Amino acid sequence: QVQLVESGGGSVQAGGSLRLSCAASRYTYSACMGWFRQAPGKEREGVAAIDSRGSTSYADSVKGRFTISQDNAKNTLYLQMNSLKPEDTAMYYCAAAISGACRGYLLVSHHYGYWGQGTQVTVSS
Repeated sequence: QVQLVESGGGSVQAGGSLRLSCAASRYTYSACMGWFRQAPGKEREGVAAIDSRGSTSYADSVKGRFTISQDNAKNTLYLQMNSLKPEDTAMYYCAAAISGACRGYLLVSHHYGYWGQGTQVTVSS
């Protein structure tokens, strides 16, 4: 069982930046890892994801502003978020998928079996 722990959330003004981190409790081969978010009253949506081959996928709403990366030596996934907007306000979750079925569907949440507890991001105007 792998545990995922997110950190780096907080409150920033519009235009600001945050970097989220997701630390895995131990090394586990993950076919895909991703960031998802859920705002109050809205469905969870995929934000950014990366597979073991290095392919990435981003939601249209964050393209050009967010960057996903990983440090395999540290078992850590990152999400660099720049030019933040109030509509980016949400709880952000890290997720990992073991099965390769996630490839090609990187932003589809039901392919992911492991989830962190989330970190809150609040962007004020």
